[in-house]
Amino acid sequence: MAQRRTALTTRALTGASVAVLTAGAALLPGAGSATAAPASAATPAATRAASAAALVARLGDRAAGSYYDAAAHRFVVNITDPSAAGQVRGTGAVPRTVSYSTTQLRAALGTLTQRARIAGTAWSIDPRRDKVVVTVDPTVTGAKRTRLNTVVDALGDKVVVRRAASAFKPLIADGDAIWGSGVRCSLGFNVSVNGAPYFLTAGHCGNASSTWSDSQGGGEVGQTVDSQFPGTDYALVQYDDSSSDHASVVDLYDGSSQQITHAADAYVGESVQRSGSTSGLHGGSVTGLDATVNYEEGSVSGLIDTDVCAEPGDSGGALFDGDAAIGLTSGGSGDCTSGGETFFQPVPAALSAEGATLP
Repeated sequence: MAQRRTALTTRALTGASVAVLTAGAALLPGAGSATAAPASAATPAATRAASAAALVARLGDRAAGSYYDAAAHRFVVNITDPSAAGQVRGTGAVPRTVSYSTTQLRAALGTLTQRARIAGTAWSIDPRRDKVVVTVDPTVTGAKRTRLNTVVDALGDKVVVRRAASAFKPLIADGDAIWGSGVRCSLGFNVSVNGAPYFLTAGHCGNASSTWSDSQGGGEVGQTVDSQFPGTDYALVQYDDSSSDHASVVDLYDGSSQQITHAADAYVGESVQRSGSTSGLHGGSVTGLDATVNYEEGSVSGLIDTDVCAEPGDSGGALFDGDAAIGLTSGGSGDCTSGGETFFQPVPAALSAEGATLP
């Protein structure tokens, strides 16, 4: 079950309990020796993404999602009814007729959730393929793989299966960033709740520790007041010093930082960057939305699926697009040498749940 903290008690990890991808993503108060890049206005791509998403919502079963075609520099709206093509063109997007509606693909997700919630699997809708993409890690063998194959085969060509190179998990590592009770995680984004300073990090980090420091063995800088994992994956930490400066910036690991001015929903095809203290700054693109990943510790849904790499030491860190806060690093498979797949908790959902805003 997701853990909501009201009373603070220290909880250390033992044995094979939650592993955390930890990283120094956003700057802690007083850490700002880097120069912040200026904020920018909402990008034209973000505006067009919102327009395409709104049209998809209006079209209902006549549509099947949208995505950004980076090669052609245009948004594509999938439709199942060719008569909707004119409405798509009216928004400046390109219509593409496909076989399966969003409703049909979501029904496939529901079947997977009910019948194939197996640790080591993940799935999301990829509108570029008009399919549900199921990813299977090397731990899914024997009876578990047979069970998965039976469910997938029954769903027919709505589903495509691919293999991950290594197991899906959040990972704990040694290093700097934010330190808890025997664990290290990353500050994602500084936020405000009723005028008081807080920050967001991963929920599996919040489950692991009730207090946090900005250095190993250092003094306490904040306390976990809410932690949600599994199910979702975010935690809210309140700063002890309510008068300290809490910059809304992300460390770019080159002596500079990116100012963050707002939160935004991700869209498939979006170019994004992830900041982490283990692997530094890495980029990639969004490959799926509303993803589910089944960790050994439990399932997490509603995630952003990406081809951005991450390594042990990057959990809780920031996913962003320019000055927009997009996600918090949850977990994944692979590394930044051979590549990988990483899932992120959407920031807008976490802000809404906690009644928080960006500073």
